This record gives sequence, structure tokens and C-alpha cells, in this order.
Amino acid sequence: MKSGALKMSWARQYMPVLGEIRKRFEADKPLSGTKIAMALHVEAKTAVLVETLAAGGAEVYITGCNPLSTQDDVAEALNDVSGVHCYAKRACSVEDYYEAIDKVLDVNPTVTIDDGMDLIHRLHTERRDLLDSIVGGCEETTTGIHRLRSMAAEGKLEFPVLAVNDTPMKRHFDNIHGTGESALSAVMITTNSLIGGKWFVVAGYGYCGRGLAKMAHGLGAKVIVTEIDPRRALEAHMDGYHVMTMDEAAKIGDIFVTTTGNTSIIGEKQFKNLKNGAILSNAGHFNVEIDIEWLESHKEGFEQRDGIDTYIINGKRINVLAEGRLVNLAVPKGMGHPIEVMDLSFGLQALCSEYIKNEGSALSGGVYDVPNEIDVAVASLKLKSLNVSIDALTEEQKLYMNSWDIGT
Repeated sequence: MKSGALKMSWARQYMPVLGEIRKRFEADKPLSGTKIAMALHVEAKTAVLVETLAAGGAEVYITGCNPLSTQDDVAEALNDVSGVHCYAKRACSVEDYYEAIDKVLDVNPTVTIDDGMDLIHRLHTERRDLLDSIVGGCEETTTGIHRLRSMAAEGKLEFPVLAVNDTPMKRHFDNIHGTGESALSAVMITTNSLIGGKWFVVAGYGYCGRGLAKMAHGLGAKVIVTEIDPRRALEAHMDGYHVMTMDEAAKIGDIFVTTTGNTSIIGEKQFKNLKNGAILSNAGHFNVEIDIEWLESHKEGFEQRDGIDTYIINGKRINVLAEGRLVNLAVPKGMGHPIEVMDLSFGLQALCSEYIKNEGSALSGGVYDVPNEIDVAVASLKLKSLNVSIDALTEEQKLYMNSWDIGT
């Protein structure tokens, strides 16, 4: 068995939720007649989702959503799966990246699955002739949801998209535990640097940021949180972290991870104040949070080791991981989120794809919440796989919770 197929086999054994969904999909073929266009991180867990969709009767066309996150052996293995066509390649140019997106769209798809919204953006700009055939889509990540909501607010999103990222089963597991563990482990394996005792700076205290802060604190780091939202800043303070501006954090931080989804979080002003040997990385979707362009324009440096570019600024070394791209997948040994976490997220994607296929034509353009029953179904399947039982409301309790006239 080739390496890509071996990776998929390893992931599959730890993805019981998708396994249960696949059994039903294989029997009922609920996605028959559906062409699914996907732009996701092409690695082993994603491949198991793709297999599941194909087992449900879909024709699946997939490419990457980040130039450095594709695992080429997995992409090769996907092309051996019946009903699947994969165009992703690692370390591709920007031109090749969008050429692959166009190949996915050339098949005239009916459903989209995006991670970052590049596929949907392409449809609404360069490939508008295909919009009429799209029933709807699903979006995987925070950055993509931000872009979609901005688009919808301007009335320019022309088909319905489920905000998979915003549902509790995604935020509380994928974003907190997935990003927290995988981003931290990517920093550790790439740098071989000790976490304990270091000043560890987390930019942004959303779901991803709080997961990362928690994991770093657990390893003994002195965690600093930077924020723009006073409520989240106060929450970080009450959770026991040091809260300050990025300007202040730049002077004392040893390791930095950005998780904001916004641009220019660490730039020229901070670069000039960083300590010698500071390590910078990004856990947001796009490579805009660290101003790599400024560093390149003032470059006096070299590739320190695999996945680390070192820049000399004011005589001090600044070490940037994965070119400022998504650190948990873009570093050479990055494996992305833990398998069990992605089992939940991709269970959501599989069921949301089925929902969009059946209900999308009745919905107008816009961003929609994942139906609560889908979120609950994924949680229930996971509990079943763990042999964990929970209580159920009695009829008396249901009556009480739905009444307004039962008081003291």
C-alpha cells in the first residue's frame, strides 16, 4: 500500500462518526446526482471525508485551499478513489493554485465545500456563468465565514452557504482543541524549542486563541493575550493570562502565534522591538497576519532550518515559521488538527452537504446556521462511539421547561 493510502487508513480507524455516516451513505446514496466542488486542506482526514461523500453517490472534485497544506501522496491516493478527482499540489504558485480551482469549477458543480472562501469568491468573480447551477455550499473556517458575512451584507452572495465553522460542535472542539493542540505541536516540532517558562504571545482570544492559550499554559508557558475586544480581553484576564497590547508584548515575547484572521497583526513597528531569536507563527487561515512582505523587502537572512525563515532586523534574528502561513499544516511536518477532532468537523460537513443538496434550492442567497439537529446528531454519534450515556428529559421535565405559569 502506498504512503497516501496508508495515511488514509490510519486516519479512518480513528474517525467513527464519519464511519457511521458512511454506512448510511453507502446504503441510501443520498448524494446521487450531486457534483461537489471542494477547496480544503488535502491531507488524510480530508480524504476520509471525500471518500464518505463519494460513497454517498457524489462526484467529488477537490483542490487545496492553501499552497503549503497539501500532502502530495494523499492527493495521489484520492485519485484512485472511484468518483473522486483531485487537483491539489503542495508548494504550488499562486497561478497554479487558481488554475486548480478553475479545474474544480469546470465540471459545473452543484454543491461547494470551502475552507477560506476562495472557491466561492472565484465563482462570484471570474466564473459567474456557473452560479445558476449551484444549489448551495458549506464553509469550514472562521476566515471564510467573515468573508461570506461581509459579502452577504452587501447583497452579493448569490446562493445559500451553511456556516459550519459557527456551530457548537465545530467551535468547541475543532477551534479550541484542534487549533490549540495542532498549532502548538507544529511550533514545537519545527523549532525544537522549550515552551515551559517562555513568554508565549497569543494574538486574539476567540475560540482558536483561547484553545492555544490553554495548551501553552498547560506546558508551563507565561501566556500573554492581545485583543481588540474589551470583553474578550477581560475574559482572558479572568482566565489568568497577561493582557496587553501587541506593542508591549513584542518587547518581551519569545514565541508568537496569531489567531485573529485579520491583517498586519505583527508588522514593522513590532519587528523592530522584538527580542533576538523571537519565533513568529500564524494559526489563521491566510498569510496576512505577519507582514512577510515588509520582512522580505528588508531581508538580510536565510532559511534557518526546514520551515523556518530567519530575518536579520537591527542586528537581531527574527524567525518566521511556514512563511507566515497556517502553521499547523504548512510546516514540513505539520499534520493539521488531531484525527478525532476532524472526525467531528467532517461529520458536520458530510451531513451539511446532504442538507444543502436537499434544501438549498428553497433558500435564498446568504449565510445560514447549521440546523441544530445536525449538530446534535454528530455529538450523539461521537458519544455512541465512546460508549458514553447521558440522561433524557422526563415528560414532567419537558412540561416544566416549556411552561411559563409554574413558579414557586
